[in-house]
Amino acid sequence: MAHDSLAAWLRAQPTLTGTAPDLDLDALPDDPVELFLDWMRGAVAQGVPEAAAATLATIGADGVPDVRTLILKDVDARGWVFASTRSSVKATQLAAAPVAALNFWWPPILRAVRVRGAVVEASAEDSAADLAARSAAARAIIAPGNWVLWRIVPAQVEFWQGAEDRHHTRIIYRAEGAHWVRTDNARDAKQKKGQTA
Repeated sequence: MAHDSLAAWLRAQPTLTGTAPDLDLDALPDDPVELFLDWMRGAVAQGVPEAAAATLATIGADGVPDVRTLILKDVDARGWVFASTRSSVKATQLAAAPVAALNFWWPPILRAVRVRGAVVEASAEDSAADLAARSAAARAIIAPGNWVLWRIVPAQVEFWQGAEDRHHTRIIYRAEGAHWVRTDNARDAKQKKGQTA
């Protein structure tokens, strides 16, 4: 397939074919964890497959981003949790550059969530408890002390809701000390329109 025809073929593929749920910008919580749990539960209720799957981006030794898909283990006020072996590539990358980004994409409901921040290792007890909760077959291939939980402590969490007309909604929570500051592009657009009216 020639490049021009490939580009045309790609452009012709359907996008944003899902249906976005109603979104009340006046009823958003102050904490992004609460909104994330609401959106994830909504994704599961709508039958989104693998709703806990996410793409994790880390930084390689060469300074180039590296990504892979994994499963979210937990989320609470301490951060978004994922796990792997200490001998994995991601573990080596996180040891050298303890920052990451996590992206969830739920096409049937036109929603995505991006989490960015520092990464901290969970306690040995938490890692051991997570390993113990895995199946016997999964535990059998893990060497002692090689299973690790990490938390992304978010500096920013972005909630994206797509729209057919491409007027997508972005809700951004930024950590400022112990508090969150929330902005959204819909309100920003209204404010700018009001200032120029």
